[in-house]
Amino acid sequence: MPRVSDINIVEMAVLPAPEYLGREVPCTEDQGNFVASAREAIGNILSDRDPRLLVIVGPCSIHDEKAGLEYAHRLAELAREVADRLLIVMRVYFEKPRTTVGWKGLIMDPHLDGSCNIPNGLKLARQFLLQVLDIGLPTATELLDPITPQYIADLICWSAIGARTAESQIHRQMASGLSMPLGIKNGTSGDILPAVNAIKAAREPQTFLGVSHQGLASAVTTRGNPHCHIILRGSDHGPNCLPQDVEKTRSLLLEAGLLPAIMIDCSHGNSGKDPARQPDVFRNVLEQQSAQDSPVFGLMLESNLISGSQPFPQPKEKLRYGQSITDACIGWETTRELILGEYQKLK
Repeated sequence: MPRVSDINIVEMAVLPAPEYLGREVPCTEDQGNFVASAREAIGNILSDRDPRLLVIVGPCSIHDEKAGLEYAHRLAELAREVADRLLIVMRVYFEKPRTTVGWKGLIMDPHLDGSCNIPNGLKLARQFLLQVLDIGLPTATELLDPITPQYIADLICWSAIGARTAESQIHRQMASGLSMPLGIKNGTSGDILPAVNAIKAAREPQTFLGVSHQGLASAVTTRGNPHCHIILRGSDHGPNCLPQDVEKTRSLLLEAGLLPAIMIDCSHGNSGKDPARQPDVFRNVLEQQSAQDSPVFGLMLESNLISGSQPFPQPKEKLRYGQSITDACIGWETTRELILGEYQKLK
């Protein structure tokens, strides 16, 4: 009989059960309390019970834990300075969607050499998240693979579903079971309706195939995630952060019976993928947000120690410390000056 299965599979490496990794890299009671408190604070801003502005800021992706922690220490100090008007949450992104091929993030390839040591990547991700929480920063990430949350979701305060996966039934189902507030981006084409539909789906109970904490294939039933919102990230055709775009989005959300809560991503299509334009987008949106009935409750910035990005792959020893190997970012000094400057204008 000819072979009919696994014809194109080279290797299957069994992952440790999520419960096992959680015991190896545990979350302490203090860390768990901090995550719960941060999630509640984000939820209060989302539902307009907290007047502060939510700012998700940090590297496009984490590839160097040392540089990432240096950034976290700087950001935590800044977050304390502005805490009465802004809630700062750090981007801690470990998974990167690829249009074709490329580095898929620290979880998938932690050694940046194509070895794809996923068990070690999951362990490093948990260790890094715990260190950021200990510094006193809430954590944010995009969840790409539906198995990943079982390994790290207990350490995440806010998460996102990206532009490429907003229309994916698998990701909408996953979102319905997540325990933290979650943003869903409009598609790369700029269409907003799929993200609105995704929010509606994620708020509903779902049953789907997943993995238990013991690592067993399971039928997972959820109660729905009530803390989902839309992220306007622009498109291949231009920005969608202007007042008319925000008003159109608000109308679509209200027509769908959803809370008109909108986050603006200052990068990607809204900046034309030019990091130098992110501060202008940030300032312009805050001018809109100052309106009494603005539905904009949060913004997102891609920021790193050093501005720009560097080509990858290349030998790790040649990589510039603190500079992105994925999307180009604004540098630290620009980030600090921008946030402090706009903080002064906020009432």
